[in-house]
Amino acid sequence: MSFACDPAGLKLPDAHFIGGAYIDGPKEIEIRSPSTGEVLGSIPCASADVVDLAVRTAREALERSGWATLRPRERRNLLCAWADLMEAEAQTLAGLEAICSSRPFTQVLTGDLVVTAEQIRFFAEFADKEGGALVPVSDDHFGYVAEEPYGVIGAITPWNVPISMAGWKLGPALAAGNAVVLKPSEMTPYSTLYMAELAVRAGIPEGILNIVLGDGQTTGVAITGHPGIDKVSFTGSTRAGSAIMENIARTGIKPMTLELGGKSPMLVFADADLDLAADCLDRGIMANAGQGCVAGSRMIVAEEIAEALAAKLTERFARYRPAHTLASEAGFSPIISETQLARIDGIVQAAVGQGAELVCGGCRFEREGSFYQPTLITGVTENSPAVREEIFGPVATFQTFATEDEAMILASHPTYGLCAGLFTRDLSRTMRLTRRLEAGTVWVNRYGRSRDHILPTTGWKSSGLGSDLGREAYRANLRPKSILIDL
Repeated sequence: MSFACDPAGLKLPDAHFIGGAYIDGPKEIEIRSPSTGEVLGSIPCASADVVDLAVRTAREALERSGWATLRPRERRNLLCAWADLMEAEAQTLAGLEAICSSRPFTQVLTGDLVVTAEQIRFFAEFADKEGGALVPVSDDHFGYVAEEPYGVIGAITPWNVPISMAGWKLGPALAAGNAVVLKPSEMTPYSTLYMAELAVRAGIPEGILNIVLGDGQTTGVAITGHPGIDKVSFTGSTRAGSAIMENIARTGIKPMTLELGGKSPMLVFADADLDLAADCLDRGIMANAGQGCVAGSRMIVAEEIAEALAAKLTERFARYRPAHTLASEAGFSPIISETQLARIDGIVQAAVGQGAELVCGGCRFEREGSFYQPTLITGVTENSPAVREEIFGPVATFQTFATEDEAMILASHPTYGLCAGLFTRDLSRTMRLTRRLEAGTVWVNRYGRSRDHILPTTGWKSSGLGSDLGREAYRANLRPKSILIDL
C-alpha cells in the first residue's frame, strides 16, 4: 500500500493541553486505527480536578491577557494568523486526523482543513464588525444594548470530523472574546491537540484555548457541570445531548448550544433530474461512510421513478472500495470502531427480521479494519429500526410515495429534524415543501453544505438547540446587556 504520509513519522500528542503546555496523566484510554484495528497509543482521562485546573487556567488567562477587551482588530488578526498556520501545517494536521479517524488523508488535506481555515477567518471578521446597538428611548434617556463574551466556554466535539467540529466551536467563541476548554472525542484527539498548539504559536495567549482529554462519563460530565463554565457547546448524539441538559439542570443553569442527531429525508419527485438526484443521494449517505449527523439516510421517492433511481444508486454503491485512511488515494471510509460496526449491523439485521429487503450490502467488507458495505433497504415501515434510529453508517432506507401529501407524511420523523433534501424542477412545489418540511436546513437539488459560512445549521425537534455556523453562531457566544442612562 502507498501511504500519503508516513504513519511512523507522525508524533502523536497524547496529553492534555492546558495553559499552553502539555500536561500528562495516567494513560487510561486506548486509541485504535479503524483502518486496521491496531492500537496507536493511549491517552489520559481528565478527572474533575484536571477539568477544574483547565477552567481556572482559562479564567486567569482571560484576566491576564485581556483577550475579551483586546482591540477587536487585533483579535481578528491573531485568529487569521492561526488559520494561516493551520494551512502551513496541513500535512501534519491531516496525518494526525486520518491516522485514528474515518477521514481519508487526502479529503482532510484538500477539504476539511481548507474549509475550517476559511471558517475561522469568517468568524474572525465578526470581531470588529458586530457588537451592540443603540435603541430608541425617550428624549431624556440614552439606551443601548451591549454584547459581551460569556467568559469560559465548555466545548465537546465528536469523532466524525474532528478538525471541522473544533473549528465550528472555536472560531465563534474565540472571535467573540471567550476562552475555551474543549474536550475532543477520546477516539480522535490528535488533530485537535495540534490545533491548540498551533493557536499558541500563532500568538493567541496561553490558556485561552485548553484541551482536556477523556470520555463523556467522567470528563464530559465534569465540564458541563463545572460552575466556572459559563456556556456549553456540544455536537454529538441526541442521547448524549439529553444527558448534558440533565447535568446542567442538576448542577446550575447555563446556556447551551446543542447540535445533535439526524435522520434526514431526501425526497425525489418524478420531474427531478435523476442523475443529479442519484449523485446527491449517493454522496448524501456515503460521505464518510454515513458517519455524519446530516447523512441523508431516508430516501423517499416517487413511485414512477423508484425502480430507475434504485438501479442508479445500486450501480453507484457498487463502486466503493475501502482503503486505509492514510492511503495515497482516498477510498471508502472505515467505521470508527468495531462497537459501532456491530451496532450498524444489528439495526440492519433487525430491520430485515421485521420484513425489510436488502437491495445491496447488509454486511461488512471482508478485509482488515472496520468497513461496512454500502447498504440500501426497501420494504420498511415507519416502525422499522432502520427508519426510526440514527444508524450513523452507510445505510439508507428506500420508500415510495404516490402523492405530495404522502411524501410529507413519510418525511416527518417523530424525533429528528436536522436536514432534508428536495429534488424537483417545480418551483411552486419547492416553495410549498420547503415551508412544510420539519428541518432546520433544507437543500434543494443538492445535498450538503456549501462554503457559504453565513448559513447557520440549526436542529429542530430533538436535533438540537441554537445554531452553529453563520452570524447566529457568533452572536450565541455573546450575552446582551441592556443599559439605560438618564440624561
